[in-house]
Amino acid sequence: MPLISLTTDFGDLYPASMKAVILGISPGVQIIDVTHSIRRASVREGAFALYSLAPYFPAKTVHIGVVDPGVGTSRRALAIKAGKPEQEQFFVGPDNGLLIPAARCLGEMEVYEITNKDMMLKSGVSATFHGRDVFAPVGAYLSKGTSIKEVGPQVSDFVDLDFGNFGIDGPFLMGEVVFADSFGNVITNIPEDVIFKFSTFGSQVEVNGRRVSFVQTYGFVGQDEPLALIGSHGFLEIAVNKGSAALQFGLKNGDQVAIKIM
Repeated sequence: MPLISLTTDFGDLYPASMKAVILGISPGVQIIDVTHSIRRASVREGAFALYSLAPYFPAKTVHIGVVDPGVGTSRRALAIKAGKPEQEQFFVGPDNGLLIPAARCLGEMEVYEITNKDMMLKSGVSATFHGRDVFAPVGAYLSKGTSIKEVGPQVSDFVDLDFGNFGIDGPFLMGEVVFADSFGNVITNIPEDVIFKFSTFGSQVEVNGRRVSFVQTYGFVGQDEPLALIGSHGFLEIAVNKGSAALQFGLKNGDQVAIKIM
């Protein structure tokens, strides 16, 4: 059974119309909602959500991502094929970097600009809702086996995005928050291999001047105590056992984080 995932900042109402369009073109497809609660216009947050989950989906999955503050402007619409032969997945969404980290983590990728109007909504394309009128129908056609080459020309000058803006300054690892989940866990862009060059489980680190334990998981500290760990996504995470690190540390997406190795 073909599979389509949806990741947006739409909240309620709007995802339903995307699903209606998809099912009208590809009635047998299974639709999975990754999330529709991405912070409004937070492309980086949406990119992280896709990046975190795409490797666990089966081959041929089509991921439609819509966090699109540039909708209706000159920004392009993209379709991407990524992964090893016979294991490829597809990504459809705006050319603002949203799709790139997830596609790149699967391996080699081919990027195409969506220009084929025959693959867009037949009743017309709204200037403000490309999720319904462009991305949903293109994703539906790809889920049915339409060649990605049918969407339009291949391009190489797409908008890039990564999570690599971290650095080392003496005893400090300098990074930023890329995602704060619904538990209040704060996920940074500092990869686990970097942390383990300087620290080991059971040691102490300082997070923005506050000392915390670096441990394997949440239950290794007392209730309401802060901790640092490597999350399931492979990045350094700041958490509070049965509490919210986002609230305790006053951190949100895009904030800078200084980790001092003790």
